[in-house]
Amino acid sequence: MTHHNSPLELLLVEDNPADAELTIDALLATGLVNAVQWVKDGAEALELLVGSKRQSTTLLNLKLVLLDLRLPRVDGLEVLKRIRADETTRLMPVVVLTSSQEESDLVRAYNLGANSYLVKPVESEAFMKSVAELGLYWMLLNKLPGTTQ
Repeated sequence: MTHHNSPLELLLVEDNPADAELTIDALLATGLVNAVQWVKDGAEALELLVGSKRQSTTLLNLKLVLLDLRLPRVDGLEVLKRIRADETTRLMPVVVLTSSQEESDLVRAYNLGANSYLVKPVESEAFMKSVAELGLYWMLLNKLPGTTQ
């Protein structure tokens, strides 16, 4: 169960520091996200979500995973597959945020259970606007199982 005063949490899986900074700035600017955790590769993300560093408190407050596809060590599609295969994280919203416009990536992401697929706008202002709108929808409007909001 979550309470309205528990922190809204978001995990950003992004290897590009410039994109990560823009994303975090845009999310924090909405005022809807208090705590964003940024990891730089798929292996780190899996450690937190399904691996040895997983803590139930982290998962309890985690509302969204923003996942890049092109990642070092473990790619985004593999991360998505592992999130969906684990009972604890199976229903967690995962939004793919990528520069890839490849139809095959899009289809594979949805087949593996992505909730949404967003292609990063190249222009930084448009990018921040997209992220802010995405934050508004997923953090405020979207309903998750087991929540009373």
